[in-house]
Amino acid sequence: MHDIDPEEVGRLARALTETDAIIEEMDARTAASGFPTVGPAVGGWLRLLARGVDARRGFEFGSGFGYSAYWLADAFPPDGELVLTEVDADELADAREYLRRGGYADRCRFEHGDALETVEQYDGPFDVVLIDNEKERYPEAFAAVREKVAPGGVVLVDNAVTAGTLDFEAILAHVEGAGDAADAASRGVAELLVTLREAPAFETALLPLGEGVAVARRR
Repeated sequence: MHDIDPEEVGRLARALTETDAIIEEMDARTAASGFPTVGPAVGGWLRLLARGVDARRGFEFGSGFGYSAYWLADAFPPDGELVLTEVDADELADAREYLRRGGYADRCRFEHGDALETVEQYDGPFDVVLIDNEKERYPEAFAAVREKVAPGGVVLVDNAVTAGTLDFEAILAHVEGAGDAADAASRGVAELLVTLREAPAFETALLPLGEGVAVARRR
């Protein structure tokens, strides 16, 4: 395994993942614009994890144009509820249109505004939570939702390894107790990972695909 290129493993993961025409359209948009998404390899895992907990209610901290939500929504029943949050009105409108075309809009709520403010309007419990907002605010996002996660539910943390200017070495050192991440974004990710590891109510593991997804299940 040490001689296998991780990018080739990612290609295999993508090849095993069922997609549709709308996902392919969103992937083409990502390739053309550089807008960050989790990609199909991770998207397939999001969908599978949501199915694994029989998700009926979910909340996203940061939804962009609806890429992650599209994968998650496929696992929700028609009477389920997945809350999307986005500060950019145009991106949220695009998310609504993609999910409408995919037949999933009936199980989604589209909230324009700050995710940390929006989550206060919802009592939970949530079976699935995706944290993918500003990295320096990751600890705040988890603090706002941790008591709203259903027993057996999962918190999914994107960019647990890398994204943009995140410093992986600093994140690793922080988590291992060998130093503090200097920049706010890296420190936010690292602090949340430590919090999840030390939280008795959660069991956490790392999914090393895409830019890294920490998966924390509430006991």
